[in-house]
Amino acid sequence: MTAVFIGALVIGLTLGLLGSGGSAITVPVLVYLVGHQPKQSIAESMAIVGIISIVAAIPYAKSSQVDWRSVLYFGLPGMVGTFIGAWLGGLATEPIQLIVFGAVLLAAAYAMLRDPKPRTSATSHSEISTPNPSPIGKIALEGTTVGIVTGFVGVGGGFLIVPALVIFGNLPIRLAIGTSLVIIGMKGLIGFAKYQHYLMAHDLSVDTQTILIFVLIGVAGSAIGKILNTRMNQKTLKTGFGMFLVAIGCFVIINEGSQLIASEDYQSAVESFKIRSVITNTLLTAT
Repeated sequence: MTAVFIGALVIGLTLGLLGSGGSAITVPVLVYLVGHQPKQSIAESMAIVGIISIVAAIPYAKSSQVDWRSVLYFGLPGMVGTFIGAWLGGLATEPIQLIVFGAVLLAAAYAMLRDPKPRTSATSHSEISTPNPSPIGKIALEGTTVGIVTGFVGVGGGFLIVPALVIFGNLPIRLAIGTSLVIIGMKGLIGFAKYQHYLMAHDLSVDTQTILIFVLIGVAGSAIGKILNTRMNQKTLKTGFGMFLVAIGCFVIINEGSQLIASEDYQSAVESFKIRSVITNTLLTAT
């Protein structure tokens, strides 16, 4: 229970601090600590992170640190992409889904760790001023792509949304964080709704008590994270969190990859491939 409490608190802290990272922690905690099934955990993660993000976005919105133009042109296409990604996720096997999840974490870590284009020294005024807008089509395409990926692996996608808003949307980091929280909330709820169809079709359901516990603790953590956000160096935060994503991504890929290789289905597929190769080579030799 202690591990669950700490995990839920860290989820909220990372969302409040960076506007991302909640699902990167939520899915592994639900799968490896709570013991829920991967697809069940993915659905629960979307509900947990979606609700926490909406609550965490409120103080950012009150401080004018949400770019509503990006919410519209990035968030709405992202919701469509999330719906498609959730549908694809329902078709994929659970080990494959988690391995892709780990790969997404590594890609997100790269995006977090690499330096964006140099910006002028940030002041409180410049960080909340209106950014130079990017083309609508470009923003919408990025939103849809991120939505498909995050819907498939069951994450809010803030660790992809924040870099995308900074690099492609030309938003300052704190404005990107506030905007990301609103978008995560929108995408999380649509993804959760889509996964309900899969769960009901397979006689599965989410654990509402688990969702409630994570939300309550996570909301408290997000409030603390928002306070820390104004006091801590953003580059240091991004670097530390990027390294954290690398650690989790490697763990998930190694753990699920080893289980997949050891599985009977994988071994059967390998044997089938070898047999087909032998038959093909024999036919080629005969001709």
